[in-house]
Amino acid sequence: MQPLTREIGTLGATMMGLGSIVGTGVFVGIGIAAGVAGPAVVIAIALAAAVATCNALSSAQLAANHPVSGGTYEYGYRWLNPTLGFSAGWMFLCAKSASAATAALGFTGYLLNMTGQESGWLVPVAISVVVVLTAIVLAGVRLSNQVNIVIVSITLFALASFVAVGSGQISTANLAMDFEPASLMNATALMFVAFTGYGRIATLGEEVVEPRRTIPRAIITTLVVSMVLYLAVAVVAIGSLGAPALAAATNQQAAPLEIAARSFPLRIHSLIAIGAMTAMLGVLLNLILGLSRVVLAMGRRGDLPQSTSNLRIAVIVVGLVIGSLVAIGSIKTTWSFSAFTVLIYYAVTNLAAIQLADDERLYRRWWAWAGLIACLALGFAIEPSVWATGLGVLAVGLVWHWIRQSKHRTQRPTGPA
Repeated sequence: MQPLTREIGTLGATMMGLGSIVGTGVFVGIGIAAGVAGPAVVIAIALAAAVATCNALSSAQLAANHPVSGGTYEYGYRWLNPTLGFSAGWMFLCAKSASAATAALGFTGYLLNMTGQESGWLVPVAISVVVVLTAIVLAGVRLSNQVNIVIVSITLFALASFVAVGSGQISTANLAMDFEPASLMNATALMFVAFTGYGRIATLGEEVVEPRRTIPRAIITTLVVSMVLYLAVAVVAIGSLGAPALAAATNQQAAPLEIAARSFPLRIHSLIAIGAMTAMLGVLLNLILGLSRVVLAMGRRGDLPQSTSNLRIAVIVVGLVIGSLVAIGSIKTTWSFSAFTVLIYYAVTNLAAIQLADDERLYRRWWAWAGLIACLALGFAIEPSVWATGLGVLAVGLVWHWIRQSKHRTQRPTGPA
């Protein structure tokens, strides 16, 4: 088994979490959710953050007790059963591959909009970005961490500038809310995806220094900072541009915050575009890191081909899968699919946290119960066509798992007669 080196501290882990969260969700996801619930997306962000808090506490205590690569895939096997463990790993791969493809497409959308290029370049450029980031991850986690810190720093500066300059352009009329509960639930599910980046910290469990102390601190810090930032950006974006215009800018140009910034008195739209591009590069980088570790864990256990138990091969496989999803070319499709599959993943996370013994528990059990119920409710609040597709993909994965397990059972020695 290929050993991994513990070299990531609290700051590095927090920055990796922020690099995964502060990206596609804030620069694209807010616009998608605004098209569903209008100005009530502000409420949706708060609700999504509350659900994410429950999940974060479950993830933190599971990772602190079992700090290995693989996240909920490994937790499911340890505290639940092989079927639920595999289901978590499979849903993670589906959800985060789709999120990574969304990040690559979002980066390219902002780039093409800023440079005035035609949208026909969207898929080729996005695939090229996936290739470059995969190569960086292949160079090792230390280089990846250093690149990530630079990316996150640029992104936070750009978003802080957006909030500071745009706060004077808010119109209270744009923030007037009129929504249906179903649309609010749908928007909450879509915004929940934006907060799930803290899971990258857990999937790097074998590479974090003092995991029982570092992982919970990094996850909670990441979540608090991102909640405050998302709420501030959403209020400024919707208050200045209006929810319908923000949604239109997302669907047509995939660059809603840059469009909003064009109405500001200071011409900072280019800075916002640069911040968006670095943010989504950060998301893509961290997703490739996290996905490759889950593929590595599944390869070690035999749920994926044995060759993927080699980290380099796992990284390459992840890059190829993301590139194939990028070829779809639709941000809304990849984002919505990611929402359902990641909610199922975190449902398993909370279910595993419920099983923790008293001496393993860092937080009260009711946090995990609240997270489990919320994840299932939000998952099926998404459009039926999306969750039906997600269930179909899960079924395909379970059939594959059953075939692999059956094959291993038939090949297992039966012993002397």
